Amino acid sequence: MAPSTSAAKPIKKILDATKISALTSKLVRRPIDVKSQVPIQGRPREANSNAFKEASHRETVRLQKALNAVAHGKHIFVYHNVRTKQVVYSLTRYLEKTNLLRQMVYHGKKTVPAELRRDMWVPYYSVHFGDARLGLRAYQLLREFSMQRQFSPPAEMITVTKEYLDKKRPKDPLAAEEFDKMNKKRIGHPMEKKERARVLMDQKATSVADIAAVLAIQEKAIANGLLEQTSKRGYLTRKARQRRRAALERLARQQQWNAEHIAALEKRMSDLSGDDVEIGEVDGEYPADAKDVKILWRDVHDAYFAESWPADVQHGELELKRSAIIGSELRPEGEEVVTEHEFNERKEKQ
Repeated sequence: MAPSTSAAKPIKKILDATKISALTSKLVRRPIDVKSQVPIQGRPREANSNAFKEASHRETVRLQKALNAVAHGKHIFVYHNVRTKQVVYSLTRYLEKTNLLRQMVYHGKKTVPAELRRDMWVPYYSVHFGDARLGLRAYQLLREFSMQRQFSPPAEMITVTKEYLDKKRPKDPLAAEEFDKMNKKRIGHPMEKKERARVLMDQKATSVADIAAVLAIQEKAIANGLLEQTSKRGYLTRKARQRRRAALERLARQQQWNAEHIAALEKRMSDLSGDDVEIGEVDGEYPADAKDVKILWRDVHDAYFAESWPADVQHGELELKRSAIIGSELRPEGEEVVTEHEFNERKEKQ
């Protein structure tokens, strides 16, 4: 029997837009619509010129934002500091310096570092929603709860207790006796400034309690018909209608630009790999139902920081990797990537 001469049908591959976004600067060295023949700053530029490199870099960032818009609000990626135990939230897999600094509160000297070390920030957990509205609202509440607790902490959180002193008591008997004499009278009084700063910066346990409380709030809101509600505009003035119309037109143009450039990136990746590449959301990896929520933990035992979890929440584990994708480049807007991690779910071996 003669061998078939027909070409094999290309395999269809669906790539996660959030993962591609974190690697855009590595994958797309030369954006597809920036060419040396196109005028840049008034005249055509050579591919090795600074003007061409800057235009290429800016186009890469725009493409990265377009990829982020595909699943914007459906995922929350949480990082924590291994030394201070501070917790920050991100809507992208990579953690930007400006976003990180906005979430860090000044509690005194040395509490906000002048230079951010990339090896200090590691994944804590990630939350994945079936509906972007729930994810964006949860992200807002998590940051509000964190700020409120740090700016206006409850009295019992910053009060010296016997349990707090027991943790700090030295093991040496003589030193422990001296420690008790100096600190026994402090029980029931407010902590010192440095002690208070350490306690308020440690958000690992409170962050888990916050996400459990947020999901419980949203569970009640969904039961009351939150997802079925439609926005009501009410009365708008003529100028308000004009601003709204202009905003919708800008949004439509941006969505069209995003769709065109993502389609061009899909074509480029398909030509390079020989397979039919599609960028979007991978089926079965994240919740499909709007009511479902999935949390992936670096250490699943951290889930016990919360007293209870809603019934629709699924728990999993993050894949542990020693290596991290560390970004060191400066964005055209001045944004710097502190660190990037994949946040992949750990699969059980067959």
